[in-house]
Order: sequence, then structure tokens, then C-alpha cells
Amino acid sequence: MRGIFLGLLLLSSPAFGQTIDECRQAAVSNYPLIRHYGLIEKTTSLTVSNLEKQWLPQVSAQAQATYQSDVMSWPEQMQTMLSGLGLELDGLKKDQYRVGVDVQQTIYDGGAIKSRQEIAERQGEVETAQNDAKIYGVHQRVNEMYFGLLLVEEQIRLNRDLQELLGANEKKLAAMLKGGTASESDYLNVKAERLNAAQQLTSLEAQRSTLARLLSAFCGIEVTSPTKPSAGAASLPEEGVHPELRAIDAQLRLADAQEKALDAALKPKVGLFAQGYYGYPGYNMFDDMMRHRWSLNGMVGARVSWNIGALYTRKNDKAKIQLQRDAAETSRDVFLFNNNLEQIQLDENISRYRKLMADDEEIISLRSRIRKAAESKLSHGIIDVNDLVKEINGENAARVQRSIHEIQMLKEIYDLKYVGKR
Repeated sequence: MRGIFLGLLLLSSPAFGQTIDECRQAAVSNYPLIRHYGLIEKTTSLTVSNLEKQWLPQVSAQAQATYQSDVMSWPEQMQTMLSGLGLELDGLKKDQYRVGVDVQQTIYDGGAIKSRQEIAERQGEVETAQNDAKIYGVHQRVNEMYFGLLLVEEQIRLNRDLQELLGANEKKLAAMLKGGTASESDYLNVKAERLNAAQQLTSLEAQRSTLARLLSAFCGIEVTSPTKPSAGAASLPEEGVHPELRAIDAQLRLADAQEKALDAALKPKVGLFAQGYYGYPGYNMFDDMMRHRWSLNGMVGARVSWNIGALYTRKNDKAKIQLQRDAAETSRDVFLFNNNLEQIQLDENISRYRKLMADDEEIISLRSRIRKAAESKLSHGIIDVNDLVKEINGENAARVQRSIHEIQMLKEIYDLKYVGKR
């Protein structure tokens, strides 16, 4: 419910400068599968409530009409004797009727109802945990889109820096052209490079618009300006148990509840009952043999029952439950094995990007010095403009490469938070 409330709060107004955690929380709240929680809760509640009602008196009504091939009658000698006295006693009629009600009340069931209620609750927990595992995959999808958008924004920023640098050199060459110290082709070359960079910016902005729309639709909020997380904050581990492992634990608890139900099935059941009907014949057969009339009849009592047939399948049932446990534990081992391999891969990637970024800083520093030297040489006529453009593009490429390495490293760190949750 807290996640749903957060999602409604975020949907109430556009968000600006969104962090990845805000996007992930919004995406979870916006994901259609979130509605499945309410369905699971209602289904479990109704099942448990129905089982609880088994403690109420169980009432059934019935009506029947029969025609029998033979019925109870007076012995022939007695009929002969009574006929001599002027009495005709034919016995019961072959057509018989009754309309009645049966009432049964359970007093003791050996824990059968309680065990079935526990099974229903554990099944609800399993479905909830499995739903958690499905929704948890939303985080990884947000990571893909969020860091993709962040990378495009970094490239846009660097592209604008490149255009500014080319624009400054273009103005310088325009002044040199007027002074007769530069050729028109040099000026046009730099201008063409600036226009080419502007064209690349148009493509990058289109990519940003597409990614922003996709991420906004997925999260259910207007994502306009993602905030780049720091590596230190990103490396903080997430708390809690991975949903996949919670689902496995829930399956094991369900197996325990099912085993308790087997024990309850072996215990005797005690109950009260009452039966009543209006019809013919009644319980007083001799009276009904003499007077063919409908009457009210009733019976109350107590009943003890013990279904020893549960013993026949108990061994196999326990074996099936143990197989369920073994399957759950195997699933746990498989998950942990694959999860460990994925963590190793992510750790290696993060280490690799850290080393690349250290080299990137030195490369950018060198490229910047080379570019500044080229600008000075061009002013003195030592090199032509092609050499300058080459060095400007080389410096820009180094800066773009560093941004790519940084964003990829941050994404790997957040993927590790997603994968490494135990």
C-alpha cells in the first residue's frame, strides 16, 4: 500500500530532476502487475473466511418421493386374526414421501479446518512472493532506460561544448581571414565541422526525446531531467532478502502447512446432528401401518467418525511434500549459483571501468594540451586547419569516451545492487 500511495503522489504532479530511486519506485507503482496484490489478498481472505464458516451449523433440506416393490406388513396369521375382528391392516403403502431438514454441527475436527486455513494463507504468501519477484524485474528495466537517457544527455552536453569550441575557432579564423592571415577554405572547414556537430546534436536530442517518453510511460511520471548518481551513493547495498529467495521460503512454509494437514486428517471428528422431516411413513412404523397419515418426525444425536483411509496414502503424500521441499531447495541453489556468477561478472566490469576512467582523465588532459597547442600553431601559421580540427575532435572523443565509461560503470553498480540483494 505504501508503494501505491507513493505512485499516486508522484502521479499528481510532474517531477523534475528525478533520481533513479524515484523512477524505480514510480515504475513499480505504475506497473499493471501491482494490481495483482489486491487480487491475491482478496482471494486468500475469501478462502479463509469460507473455511471459518465450516464451524457454523451445516443445514441441508431435502424432499423425496419413492415407490417400493415391497414394504413392511403385518404377518399373515395376524392379518387373518384381525380380519375376524373386522379390522383390515394392509401394512405400509408402497408410495412414500418425506420433506425434511438435516443439521450437522462440528464440535472437534482434529485441526483439519485450521490446517486448511493455514494452507490457504501460505498459498497467498507464495503468490505474493512470486509477484514480488516478477515486479522486481522492473528495476532492471528502469536501469536500462534511465542510464541510457543519462548517457545521451552527457553526449548532448559534450556536443554543445564541442560546438562552442568550434564556434570560437570559427570566429578567430573569420578575423584572420579579414586580416589576410587565413584562407577562406580554412574558415569554411571549421564552419562545416561546427554545422556537422549541430547536426549530430539534432540526432542526439531526438534520441533523448524518445528515451524520455519511454521512461516516462514506464514510470507513470514525467521524466525530464535524470540526476546522475554518485558512485559512492550507488555502491550502498540494498537491504532485505531477494524476492526470488522469499518466494522459495514461502514455498517451504506451504509444504510445512500441507504436512500438518496430513496429521489432522488422521484424527477423529466429533459432531452433533439433528434430523427432522414431515412425511409418510414416520419413525413409528406400527402406527403408520394402521393409520396412513403424514406426521412430523425428528432425531438428535452425536457422532464420532474416523477416516482411517487417510493412512493408505499418508506415506506417498508425505513423500510428495518432501519432493516439493527438495525442488524448492534446488531452485534456491540454482538461483544462488547464477546470482553469484552474475555478481562476479558485474564486479569485474566495475573494476575495468574504474581503470579505464583513470586512463581517460590522463588522455583528456593530454588531448586538451595538444588542442591548445594546435590553436597556437594555427595562429602562427605553423599548421593548417585540418590538423586543428583533428585535435579538437580527438579531445571531444576522449571526453565522450570518459562519459560512456562513467555511465556504464554507474549502471553496472546499480545492476549489482539489483542482483546482489540477498
